Amino acid sequence: MPFSDFHGNSEAVSRIREMLGRGRFPHAVILSGPAGSGKYALATMIARAMNCLNPPHLAQPARNGLPDFCGECSNCARIAQMEDLESRSAEAVEAREGLRETDKKETRLFIQTHPDVLVIPPDPPQMMIKVDQVRRVIESIYFRPAEGKERVFIFTDSAFMKEAANSLLKVLEEPPEFATMFLLAENAGELLPTIRSRSMVLPLKSLSVQEIEGYLAKHRPEWRAQQRALVARLSEGAVGRARNFDLACCSAAREHALTILKTALRTGEHSELFKVTETYRAGAEGREKIELLLRRLYSLLQHLLFPQATSQELVKNTYLLPELHRLSQAADFEWLSYASERLNEVERGLRRNLLRSLSLDAFEAALERN
Repeated sequence: MPFSDFHGNSEAVSRIREMLGRGRFPHAVILSGPAGSGKYALATMIARAMNCLNPPHLAQPARNGLPDFCGECSNCARIAQMEDLESRSAEAVEAREGLRETDKKETRLFIQTHPDVLVIPPDPPQMMIKVDQVRRVIESIYFRPAEGKERVFIFTDSAFMKEAANSLLKVLEEPPEFATMFLLAENAGELLPTIRSRSMVLPLKSLSVQEIEGYLAKHRPEWRAQQRALVARLSEGAVGRARNFDLACCSAAREHALTILKTALRTGEHSELFKVTETYRAGAEGREKIELLLRRLYSLLQHLLFPQATSQELVKNTYLLPELHRLSQAADFEWLSYASERLNEVERGLRRNLLRSLSLDAFEAALERN
């Protein structure tokens, strides 16, 4: 059964299927969980289950009473074309770049391979959901399904511009009975309280290191056992992140994070720092790179907060312990708290499309001890 392909969070998946079976699925669902936990994959699975033309549970009710999808009918096949979100988003960006300059400014990003399922990704360069995208949803949500049974709208990010978030409330207050919206968020608290109060929040939990290792043993047999163990720790419980993990990029991000913290704590020569920060440039590839760097910085700050910890849950690369212990001697609680606040500011600034290299330089300079 296709739903069985979803790895982990079996209780959440069973709950979803039970609600589908009762025909009482919420009009708005917030799927929350870490990046790579499968929020988008699960949303597209639900969209297929809602619109499948040959539901297996109806064909063989005695075998399985919970709703599922065949994965083969025309509706399932077309919705499945949206599964590779990164590729579909890149195609949408490329298509917009080919437009005339005047049309380009008025065109927003959408992904649609089925007339009744619309995916709304964050719009570059700010990488936020914009008001024109929400207006498109408002304009189309009240039309009945053309070829399916349910209209589905998937917002792939919780970063809404203020006006966009306020506009979304209008739909949530009076939703049509034949439409469902999914809002994907790493933390449901990032969304407005008024949006959360009008939606069902369904959290996806992080998987254990052992669960991730078991998954990788099956899906990445070409990796050595030591590599699978390392990736299982570094993926932070997100099976999607583990599946697509790039060890080389992660190692580089870890070294860059160490360089930034060592320069700040030892206030020494800055030439190495500038070499590192200069590599973080604009573009989609640069965005992924700096997000990985920020995760490594948060991870290192977490360990510096607990310098005596040796647990693999806290120390993903145990061979870094000697270096981290030396840094912890110069990092008191006040400095670590300040560093976390400044790092959070860097994250918010990047959403406003601030220059990445300058943001990192400013972050390091703010942390230097005089």
